[in-house]
Amino acid sequence: MESRRFLITGGSQGIGEAIVEAARAANNPVVFTGRNEELIAGVAKRTGATGIRADVANGDDNARTVAECQAKMGGIDVLINNAGWGFGAPIGEVDLERMRALFETNVFGLVDITNRVVPQMKEQGSGDIVNIASTSGIKGHRSGTAYSASKWAVRGISQCWQAELRPHDIRVISICPSEVQTNWGGKTGRNAPNKLFAPDIAETVMAALSAHRRALWPEIAVFANNPWASEAD
Repeated sequence: MESRRFLITGGSQGIGEAIVEAARAANNPVVFTGRNEELIAGVAKRTGATGIRADVANGDDNARTVAECQAKMGGIDVLINNAGWGFGAPIGEVDLERMRALFETNVFGLVDITNRVVPQMKEQGSGDIVNIASTSGIKGHRSGTAYSASKWAVRGISQCWQAELRPHDIRVISICPSEVQTNWGGKTGRNAPNKLFAPDIAETVMAALSAHRRALWPEIAVFANNPWASEAD
């Protein structure tokens, strides 16, 4: 894959961090966002990417991020919409204010920053947008009202953008990971060897991007092949 200019939201940890590492390993210039200064600094130092403290739910932050990409890289060829969070609650106990805040990041923030990037991609006549959805957006689960709904929305939005942007040679790819062992949601110490790790998703993203531009992988679900196997197996 020829060098491309990447913007990765939520790139300071987890799946986003793994995508930053994979993109930089392939010699691509990368700008990434995050909300934790210490984590941002660590990823930037280790990878050579440019880190920005920004919240995708904040329109001013998104405007500043896109302007920084223009200043640092001269534009954006690949937008990875990875920033997101979640919580679980059974119906009857769903905190609507918290659900609205979740949608501000997972859905409205994703749309806002893409709104700001797409005109550049149209002008240059090419681009790739990768939306990190979830298998929770393919099949619902108990206590998943807020998170699953947001990821169903991301999948639907991705399909709308595919219909709109394919005539401009802009590909839109929806990635749907199953459970990935990261510190997402404050869960630590998960290291079952047969379950998914963040680099597995990063490799999937890079593979989809490396396909010839005449090819579009519209949606990719990624599951662990045999997560029930024991370490001894």
